[in-house]
Amino acid sequence: MTLIKKLTKSREVSSLLFLIVLFLIVGFINFDFLTASNILACFNDSVVFTLLAVGMAFTIFTGEIDVSIGANLGFSATVVGSLLRDGHSWLFAFAVGIAIGALIGLFNGWGVACLKIPSLIFTLGTNGLLRGMIYIYAGGAWVENLPAKFTSYSSKPLLGNLTVYYAVALVAVIAIHFMLTKTKKGKYFIAVGDNAGGATLVGIPAVQTKIWAYVLCGVFAAVASIIYASRIGFVTSIAGNGYEMKAVAACVIGGISLTGGVGSVIGASIGAVIMSSVSRILVFMGFSSDYDNTITGFMLITIVVVDSLMQRHAAEKIRRERLTARATNTATQKGGE
Repeated sequence: MTLIKKLTKSREVSSLLFLIVLFLIVGFINFDFLTASNILACFNDSVVFTLLAVGMAFTIFTGEIDVSIGANLGFSATVVGSLLRDGHSWLFAFAVGIAIGALIGLFNGWGVACLKIPSLIFTLGTNGLLRGMIYIYAGGAWVENLPAKFTSYSSKPLLGNLTVYYAVALVAVIAIHFMLTKTKKGKYFIAVGDNAGGATLVGIPAVQTKIWAYVLCGVFAAVASIIYASRIGFVTSIAGNGYEMKAVAACVIGGISLTGGVGSVIGASIGAVIMSSVSRILVFMGFSSDYDNTITGFMLITIVVVDSLMQRHAAEKIRRERLTARATNTATQKGGE
């Protein structure tokens, strides 16, 4: 019974239940939605957002945010796609793309952690910088004619209709979850987000941890860019535009608090499935996919407000308990006299 209560209070379980209920409601409206191939398609389509959400989770865990993650994906995809198009080896192209993502993350980490510039402002500036660099690098043109073998991997099945890309992403999420929850340094991210000052006092390097969070966020954006280029087959000058909002929404829907120190990458991956399924759900419900961004924004605002109210209620409850304890101790002391 205790285990059941613990599970029901878990943010990840709540997100999973929300996903299941959402799918059942859509299936009730249109039974064609509840087919194995369609459900698996929802998971396969979420691979890019899953990687972006995991990367974003690292920064949010530490109490920060990265709104340049979509532009990071776009620039990395442009570079990787152009290198592959020009005949360079896959290994070289992937290494360059991941290095670019890591450097962008390092730049963001330096600005936020070292210079103490608000993360929203600094990464917003990075977003504009990268968007301009995409146009300069590609000359405003699309990156097309990617190798057929490279693009064919996007639909390559591993088990049934489950693609290789999503299977690898799923394994990565599980591995990172264990790293964050079972290793000493992995727990630093949550500790810094929960109380950066307190973490520093007990010997946790808060500045270095935030820098690493941004570097990892950049690396995941770069890996997502490779998969993005493979799935789409070309890269436009606006690739990844708006993806930062979906990544943040996936994290929040997955139970990660925007104030930091709460949540898990498993929750973020579940949130990514929900966010990537919105367009498909709208089609099955008879609506235009043009409502995608509107619904995403509405869901993000609603959940952020609910999360804020819950945290305020929890803080108020703790304050009342402390006041009650102090009053009880005072009364006991007076009684003893």
